[in-house]
Amino acid sequence: MAAKRPVWQNLPMDYPGIDGFLGTRASLMLDVVFLAMFAIVPALGWSIWLVKFRRNYQLHKQIQVVLMVVLGVAVTLFELDVRFFSGWRERAEASPYYASVESAGPVWDAIFVNLLRRPATPGWVFRMLLIHLVFAVTTAILWVWVGVRALRRYPHPPVPGPHSRSHVLWGKIAAWDMLMTAVTGWIFYWLAFVA
Repeated sequence: MAAKRPVWQNLPMDYPGIDGFLGTRASLMLDVVFLAMFAIVPALGWSIWLVKFRRNYQLHKQIQVVLMVVLGVAVTLFELDVRFFSGWRERAEASPYYASVESAGPVWDAIFVNLLRRPATPGWVFRMLLIHLVFAVTTAILWVWVGVRALRRYPHPPVPGPHSRSHVLWGKIAAWDMLMTAVTGWIFYWLAFVA
């Protein structure tokens, strides 16, 4: 007897753009970024481990530069896809977490109904997207800022110096921010395209 597939894998895929390859409602670039974060986060951790425990500053620098370039290209392609080709909202509409709710609690209602003057509080898809974007935007700003400062202030090849204390502090903040970007992105992906 054949194994029964989850309901979401039986849905017809009639959405704008190129469908993804993970069997969800997500587009190709959503699937690519979703999976890429499973590689980016461990690579980031390995890079930090290399510098902290092996004092391999040069390899740390090389990994960080590669990660910045790869993520920059991936995020650019992702943004082009979601904004102009794939229509992520149409793909997320089938989610039970998409629709607005009359009330989502005092904090969410205060933000959306009172502050933003929306007629109702958006469903969890939009609320998680908002949470994710807070981390994603701050991560992008922090990572570029930390990276550019390091490239300008460290000698070649890189060795500890006067900039190290600041770099370690802001690098930790950026790394935790990146982790939260990944986690909230994975949750958003599930809420919007799997559920």
